[in-house]
Amino acid sequence: MALIPVFASLLFYGYSGVALAVFFVAGVSDGVDGFIARRFDQQSELGTILDPIADKLLMTTAFIILTLPGIFSSVDYLPIPFWVTAAVIGRDVLIVAVAAAINIMTGFSGFKPSWLGKLSTTVQILAVGLILIAAVFPSTQGFYLPYVYVTVSALAFLSGFHYIFFVASLMKEQE
Repeated sequence: MALIPVFASLLFYGYSGVALAVFFVAGVSDGVDGFIARRFDQQSELGTILDPIADKLLMTTAFIILTLPGIFSSVDYLPIPFWVTAAVIGRDVLIVAVAAAINIMTGFSGFKPSWLGKLSTTVQILAVGLILIAAVFPSTQGFYLPYVYVTVSALAFLSGFHYIFFVASLMKEQE
């Protein structure tokens, strides 16, 4: 979480290369932290809450800043189209709203991430890396970015609606 403002500031002020490095460090440290916690049975309730929040904050920050006009100069397919960012953030808002409504109405709190949600988040992380690579190395022309945008948006849409059915099956199991 501590690297999110650093990453955001670097990206906003045009230091895409350093922002890419910070993004990489944030991703690796998150992975190492999770591995150590699982390997040495050091998982905590706070960690299981903070880790996905940190991931969502990093992704939301990245997508918002990468959507802003004027962040990149002369790079094809950048900034990220607004509809991509809207799909990513909309998915998270949908999941939180559905979970809150279910919790309020039924008291159910056994929410877990779905495999499609995990895939969507992983693809979002890879997408931000690929987008930053296109920004740092404009000679690549970002030819792959339209495919990245469609993939991220489609997975966000599918995983958001899949989660509703996934939670319904979790609720049935708990009955």
